[in-house]
Amino acid sequence: MATPSRPGSEPTEEPTRPGALGDVPAEADAEKPARVLTGPLRLAVSVVAALLSVYALWNVFFPVPALQYRIIFLAVVLPLTFLLYRPAVRVLRGRSEGPDRPSVLDWGLAAASLFVAIWPLLAGFDAYISRGFRPLVIDVVCGLALCALVLVATWRTVGPVLPVICLLFIGYAYLGDLIPNGWLIGHRGYDYPRLTSQFVMGTEGLYGVPLDVAATYIILFTIYGAVLEFSGAGQFFIDISFAAFRRSRSAPGRTVTLAGFLLGTVSGSGTATAVSLGSVAWPILKKAGYPRDSAGGVLAAAGIGAILSPPTLGAAAFIIAELLRVSYLQVLGYALIPTLLYYLGIFLAVEFDARRFGVREVPLQRQSFWRLLGRFGYHFSSLFVIVLLLALDQSAFKAVVYATALAFLLSFLDRSRRMTPPRVFDALAKGAAGVLPVAATTAAAGLIVAVLTLTGLGLDLSSIIVDLAGLVSSNPTAQLMVTCVLAALAVLVLGLAVPVTASFIIAAVVIAPALTSLGVATPEAYMFIFYYAVLSEVSPPTALAAVAAAAITGGNAYKTMIMTGKYTLPAFLVPLAFVLTSNGQGLVGEGGLGTVLFATVVSALAVAALAVVTGKWLIGPARAPERVLALAAALLLLYLETTTVLIGLAALVLAVVVHLVGRRRHPAPPTPQPPPDDGPETAPPSATRNAPPIPTQEVTS
Repeated sequence: MATPSRPGSEPTEEPTRPGALGDVPAEADAEKPARVLTGPLRLAVSVVAALLSVYALWNVFFPVPALQYRIIFLAVVLPLTFLLYRPAVRVLRGRSEGPDRPSVLDWGLAAASLFVAIWPLLAGFDAYISRGFRPLVIDVVCGLALCALVLVATWRTVGPVLPVICLLFIGYAYLGDLIPNGWLIGHRGYDYPRLTSQFVMGTEGLYGVPLDVAATYIILFTIYGAVLEFSGAGQFFIDISFAAFRRSRSAPGRTVTLAGFLLGTVSGSGTATAVSLGSVAWPILKKAGYPRDSAGGVLAAAGIGAILSPPTLGAAAFIIAELLRVSYLQVLGYALIPTLLYYLGIFLAVEFDARRFGVREVPLQRQSFWRLLGRFGYHFSSLFVIVLLLALDQSAFKAVVYATALAFLLSFLDRSRRMTPPRVFDALAKGAAGVLPVAATTAAAGLIVAVLTLTGLGLDLSSIIVDLAGLVSSNPTAQLMVTCVLAALAVLVLGLAVPVTASFIIAAVVIAPALTSLGVATPEAYMFIFYYAVLSEVSPPTALAAVAAAAITGGNAYKTMIMTGKYTLPAFLVPLAFVLTSNGQGLVGEGGLGTVLFATVVSALAVAALAVVTGKWLIGPARAPERVLALAAALLLLYLETTTVLIGLAALVLAVVVHLVGRRRHPAPPTPQPPPDDGPETAPPSATRNAPPIPTQEVTS
């Protein structure tokens, strides 16, 4: 998700590349563009944003009662959102000429949101909570107004779909008594006082787990990402990626993949990573001979890997930790093997593409890998510190704060990137600004969760999914397969309409019970939902990361989506292996060492077989017979049962034999040659010095 323009001053000495982002749609990441404030108003808003970051950091060591902290957090976030984001309805934005300042309406919404958000504190917090089931009229008015303002703020930041869905759920809760008797989803209906109690007078609704994750985990990681950016870590990650690989025809693709992974630790957003990386890497990919659509696919796949990969993952990973009551380190463990399989698939696809497209070596003017690592390798240390502190049983809050402090101290090793007081102020302000869309999204999603729990609709929908699977077959294995396919499709479709975090929250309440009722363990069910929620960013017809990458390369958006699907196909199929058999738990690091090794090795073979299918290459060009056999082998291997694995291995061996025999009988045609080379390419670090600023960490997706 592209971060809003921070209200403070930008610390970049380097000019941005003219037009580098000019072709990227303003809503390429499902987000309305933020205002760029100027003058005293910019400074004032920056001060408030920086104070919010300080408050979040203070809460780590001197915690405030949970509900009070969330109330104050939302009371600051909502006014900032109305001041920093333009109205969603174009006619309310006013004329585009002149300074982009908040209108009278924006100031009115900001003031109203501040008042209704802090009403529980103004009214006497203890008294307010004690009358939770018999709220006063003023409580109802302020509570429902707060819900409405949250929906307006959500519309401004991530578009209209999620607010409309929230309104439908609220209408369902209020009008449930109108549903005919005998309908599974019918209920008695709830009046405004009861809805107010559920939505705003406790740790449900707006102030539930989703907002708590935004107010604790996510804002701390956005601050961390801002400090990494301002200290030069983003540019170093690109530089070291270009220096890591020797000259070879597959080096450009490998470099983009590695840089996407490293850069994602700063941005935390798949689409933002694809955009930032693409403006630097596309000239290299073009010179190497990559077609525009394939290059866009590599960029989008590398970007989306950022929120599938430890150590940051996405916002949904923090929610998994809260829902399962496990440490964040354990969630990182769940994601480790799937991440390795994901990048194995991309690297194999890159290798096959380099041969199929006849990609050439690109001579780059680059620094020595070891010299870069020795001079700036300290940027990696804060990432290692997070994992180390988590392993030492420190909370994720303290781990990221200590890592942020370390990144701050290490910035003084680079004179041009020292975290001076102005830069510290800018980083704090940018960290808070980066959490605004996530905060609005999670608060709105909390309303949906509140309705699902109040009315029992979540369990009803889970029963409907299981019943639909039962109509297909009475066999338990077939029922589980159908349920998994329906669940995957439901999460993907939901993710097309709402942000990743919101789609995970809704699906976790509705779909996870359906999976667990069929014997799937809860961690596997949540990880299954997490992956499909994230993959909605590369799923047609929206595929936000692919659209943004296509805007950078000038390729066809739809063809880029297809190519992105080729690179990310293992990520769509491997999550099914989590839940279909008991051996699938090995992919999330459970079930013992033998199960983990078995699941990992077999799944790696399956990913390799999928790369043959999509890359149309084995030792040489792969024809239809061996590709069909490879596809069958991949599907059988991913089932992770002994019988199917043995059959899958036989199919894979047969595919190799057929390929070798075919190569002898039908020699491969000459490899296509890319356009003529125009000479040496200048690459990072010089290229990164002209790159657009790296977006702040925003763990949403």
